[in-house]
Amino acid sequence: MKKIAIFASGRGSNFSAIAQAVKKGSLKVKLALLVCDNPQAPVLSKARKLKIKTVLVKRGDFDSKKDFEKEITRYLKEEKIDLVIMAGFMRMLTPYFVRAYKNRIINIHPALLPAFKGAHAIKDAFDYGVKVTGVTVHFVDEEMDHGAIILQKEAEIKENDTLVSLEAKIHKVEHLLYPEAIKLLTLGKVKLQGRRVSFRGR
Repeated sequence: MKKIAIFASGRGSNFSAIAQAVKKGSLKVKLALLVCDNPQAPVLSKARKLKIKTVLVKRGDFDSKKDFEKEITRYLKEEKIDLVIMAGFMRMLTPYFVRAYKNRIINIHPALLPAFKGAHAIKDAFDYGVKVTGVTVHFVDEEMDHGAIILQKEAEIKENDTLVSLEAKIHKVEHLLYPEAIKLLTLGKVKLQGRRVSFRGR
């Protein structure tokens, strides 16, 4: 069974969705580790309630970002992690870390990449006035919100939507799409060639 680590810095809604899928048995992985950089993050208590091992690594405790990531890598190696799941971890990873786990780090982004990159994608799409936005699950590479796309799902923006209602729609899509993408990866159904993804027996 593949072992995954989830990286999160905040509420942990995607963490909870993945943990629920594991608990139900629809996602057959070992959720071995939560990595967090924020001591105030609600996701920490969520993980502890589920008896999932948590690691709090604070950036301010290290002289450099590379030293910070080396400490995280040490924990990942201890747990023999197969796949790293970024779920609201609000830090860009360095090339050192991306290369260490090449093609084994994925991220979820609340827009249809390559549109609306960055930390405020839902608001940016709403303010721009597009009629359709959505969610992207992609491999992480050395550029922001850039790696090969695994899955995307649309979310319609209706005339009566507010930013709050759109955020709720996006989160609902995320909570369905992320476990599905992890399942495809851990079952070996995703084939990556350069920046192109294809599927085996899906």
